[in-house]
Amino acid sequence: MTRLAVPKTYKLYIGGKFPRSESGRVYEITNATGEFLANAAKASRKDARDAVVAARAATGGWAGATGYNRGQVLYRIAELLEGRRAQFVAELRASESLSESAAQLQVDAAIDIWVWYAGWADKYVQVAGNGNPVSGPYFNISTPEATGVVAIIAPQESSLLGLVSVIAPALVSGNTVVVVASERAPLAAISLSEVLATSDVPGGVINVLTGSAAEIAPWLASHADVNALDLAGAGDLDGDLSWVDLQIAAAETLKRVLPPENGIPAPSVERITFFTETKTVWHTKGII
Repeated sequence: MTRLAVPKTYKLYIGGKFPRSESGRVYEITNATGEFLANAAKASRKDARDAVVAARAATGGWAGATGYNRGQVLYRIAELLEGRRAQFVAELRASESLSESAAQLQVDAAIDIWVWYAGWADKYVQVAGNGNPVSGPYFNISTPEATGVVAIIAPQESSLLGLVSVIAPALVSGNTVVVVASERAPLAAISLSEVLATSDVPGGVINVLTGSAAEIAPWLASHADVNALDLAGAGDLDGDLSWVDLQIAAAETLKRVLPPENGIPAPSVERITFFTETKTVWHTKGII
């Protein structure tokens, strides 16, 4: 008897859960030769709004955790990713037509990035903050804090390494994230969502949308409850929409905007501090 395969339909990842798109839309994920791999949810404007609501609700707890604790959580993601290494290698080979060795290198690099940023979680403040010189019996101290909800357009040509390279630095300081994954090859992003759901990451801290970045990005750019925008993958958007259009939309609500860059963003402390606000505190040294 011939057995029929059961094609999988993946869902979104919002608020620590896996809802279907409210629009009911899905699209086919295929490999480079057009062969069917799976179905993915096609997120809508309403899904983007729901993701922002979930991210906002999670900001207090995540930003309020110690840097040491956030570092442990990020390191736990690396541990789980390492345990499912073979799955991610297979998915990258299927969806991006990579060789075995190239796929292994990308997965290993993604794991290493989680570890790298985990190590900075309780250290970046010492680099970005400082004690300021003042004329008087006062301490004047500046320290970075999370800016809030960060919306990210992930690199479209690197479904795992590109995704991790933009998510991880935003999380370090206590921001929460709404990310639009690679439209053409979202398998790795969906599998990463399953890793996140079984890790120590609180629900709502990372929200993953699949579908058309060109459709979803304008709503995130103009959303008044999004505090910052990372346009890492916006240089590859389809249609007439450009990253400049998104930057203009973001200006209406005074968002921080990180423009696209060529290739996959390299790990850097600057990507951590870009999504922070500096708080300055005055305190007396003693009785005047």
